[in-house]
This record gives sequence, structure tokens and C-alpha cells, in this order.
Amino acid sequence: MNIVLQNKELKATINTKGAELISLKRNAKEYIWEGNPNFWDKHSPILFPIVGTLKEGQYNYENKSYQLSRHGFARDNVFCVEETFKNKAVFSFRSSEETAKYYPFDFELKIIYTLEENYLTIKYEVTNNGNTKMPFSIGGHPAFALTDTFENYSLLFENDESLTCYSLENNLLSERTTVLKLSDHKLPLSYSLFEEDALIIKKLESKKIQILKNGKPYVEISLYDFPNLGIWTKNNAPFICLEPWHGYSDSIKSTGNLFEKEGILILSAKETFETSFRIKI
Repeated sequence: MNIVLQNKELKATINTKGAELISLKRNAKEYIWEGNPNFWDKHSPILFPIVGTLKEGQYNYENKSYQLSRHGFARDNVFCVEETFKNKAVFSFRSSEETAKYYPFDFELKIIYTLEENYLTIKYEVTNNGNTKMPFSIGGHPAFALTDTFENYSLLFENDESLTCYSLENNLLSERTTVLKLSDHKLPLSYSLFEEDALIIKKLESKKIQILKNGKPYVEISLYDFPNLGIWTKNNAPFICLEPWHGYSDSIKSTGNLFEKEGILILSAKETFETSFRIKI
């Protein structure tokens, strides 16, 4: 089922499966990737309770091994619609016997979409309903549609002069890094940047990143308190993903203990974690 939000500037469509943003239009122009399966069949999935890949696809907790697929399971489940207004919607997803097979923690995940003028704010609320500490990661994966030649786009970083990017090795974070020097805070896009999959940035000075089309602002994303960023596309695909993350893939040296995972968040019993990012068209 799709939920549609609209104001004078924007129209957003969210699918209850994964509470996924599948469309964001301004003046009838689409800014979210269409999900063509020839390249990638998603639009803007939510990554929870992990971001990226676990070593050997599993982790250990209380002497038991659990399988957890890449980016977690929230994106594959149907969310409840708690509230809908013309410009706001609240979606929720709670732990169950089924999720406990993969992630034995009692949680509630809320996703709140709000339109204001030419902005869409996406807020995540993670609540630990259990009586023990809960390790988790959460992130966004919005893919922005590019209608012009890929090389006509660039990324403008608010404060960074260079980017230290970690390489993936069999979907795990290696210790190998590449430093990309920016020219006037800009990174020209080319498919060659993604020959080894995504660019993983653990530390970013910028809180705002603009996609420029022929040097002019096209889309802006505000990261707020997200410390990590993924940038990704597929070869010849007409989209670019700017992914705000709390956490990232296991390293090749991972112990398998989720509480020791680099970048993991630990939420105390009965506590709620909140974070958000904003898309400006």
C-alpha cells in the first residue's frame, strides 16, 4: 500500500513495505530512482538493525549464532501506518517471534516523513523495549534519479576538502583507503569511482551535500548527526545514492560480537534513539 504526502511544492509517495520512499516529485519531475531491476530494484530502503554486511553473514550473542542478511530486515517487512496527515506520516515496525530468529531484541522502529516547503525530513526513532542493552545500526539509502549524462553531475561538500574512503573486500570493510582530493569542495562523478563498489566514509566534516547538475544545485541532503556516509551507484545506472549511516559493514577482522562491532550503537533498556536527515529539492 502506498501513502501519499503533498504540499504546494512536493509530492512524496511511501510504500508500507519497508516504509520506503518510492517517489519524490516537484512540479511533476521525479527525483527518486524508479527502481528498474535491470540496475537495482529499490528506491530508498531503510537499513536496520545493521548497515552493510556481517562477516560470514552472522554474529554471536549469548553463545548463539544468528544469521542476518546485508542491511538487515526492516526493508523487507510491512510497516504499520500509525498516523497520516496531508504532509506527514508515521510508520512503525515492532519485533516479533519471526524477527527474534535473526535479532533477539525487543524493539520498535518508527519512521516519520514530514514535508515542509521544498524539504522532506525523514526521522528514525528506535526504542529498546527490552530489559537488556541493544546493539544496532541504522541508515538511509536514498537513490536519486539522474536524467542527464552521469559525468555532468558532481557532489558539493559543505566543509570537506578531501574524502578518506574505505574499500570493501568481499563486502567487508578493508583497511585499504583512498583519499579523494576535492576541487573547491566538489567531487565530479564518474562510474570509475565505483569500480570496487561503494565509497565508505567513516568521518565527514560536512553536514550538507549537494548534487550539482552542470554546476547548478539539483538536490541537497542534510545529514545532521549522521557520522558516516556511503556513496554508491552501479555501472551505467542513472542514479546516485547518498546514504547517511550510523554504522557500516564489519571489518575483515571482526570478532562476530555485535557489541564489539565498529560503529555500532548501544541502546539502554527502555531508551529511545532519534536521528533524522533532510532532502531538499
